[in-house]
Amino acid sequence: MAEKKHILFVGGDARQLEMIRYFVNKQFRVSLVGYDNLQTPVNGTNLHTLASLELSKIDLLVLPVMGTDQHGYVKALFAQEKIKLMPAHFAAFSKNTLIFTGLATNYLKEQCQTYNLALYELMERDDVAIYNSIPTVEGALMMAIHNTEITIHNAQILVLGLGRVGVSLVRVLKALGAKVTVAVRKNKARARAFEMGLEVISIEELCDKVTGKKMIFNTIPYQIITAEILMAVDYDVFILDLASSPGGVDYKFAEKRGIKAKLAPSLPCLVAPKTAGRILSAAIMDTLRENY
Repeated sequence: MAEKKHILFVGGDARQLEMIRYFVNKQFRVSLVGYDNLQTPVNGTNLHTLASLELSKIDLLVLPVMGTDQHGYVKALFAQEKIKLMPAHFAAFSKNTLIFTGLATNYLKEQCQTYNLALYELMERDDVAIYNSIPTVEGALMMAIHNTEITIHNAQILVLGLGRVGVSLVRVLKALGAKVTVAVRKNKARARAFEMGLEVISIEELCDKVTGKKMIFNTIPYQIITAEILMAVDYDVFILDLASSPGGVDYKFAEKRGIKAKLAPSLPCLVAPKTAGRILSAAIMDTLRENY
């Protein structure tokens, strides 16, 4: 990376602010679209609109963690107006432009495929997901403490899923003295739960096993906590859904039954945006080292 790379940030939140500072310090040429409402501009950057940029000269495009929606609109917390990435924009990028996001919608994937652009979904990387699980778990604990009237110590807690976030979460809960049960589907996850000394049940047993649990943490990204399961939980349970939107809970039925259930898919941004931004920046730098 001997030559100075031109990096463009389109939209974003507090995580992207940390990433912008990171790449300014790394001597990148940094352009911003969707930051015209930022109260304190970041030194070393240039504000633009998509129309004012020569997109063919961009080496890296960095989008928010959720990329675009299915119509091309980009979440831009610091923008005065909505920003939309249209097919013409993707067509204007150089074939050497690298595009980074957290998770890509079908729209973003289709545009990159159509115009032969390299797309990197950072949240699909194991290292990013594992590092990101740290602020996720801290945020989950914060929300659990704020929304319950009991201690985590000695509480009967159920964790759905034992993936990268689930493993980090149950370790911390156990360290705090919780009585943790995990619900899993795959034999690999069951073996991991056994190795960690956890009580383990299958997903199919949920209806029979949720009674008595005072906190339920879901990490499974599809509706797993159905109306049938919500009929079996205690009235005073707290359910925290860590899965990506729309989450894994039947929220309408939970509200109908008066059960406190919250969706919290972006906890790293809420509780530790600087840490989350540094994690993403490091992953981009790793990719650049592999490509240049």
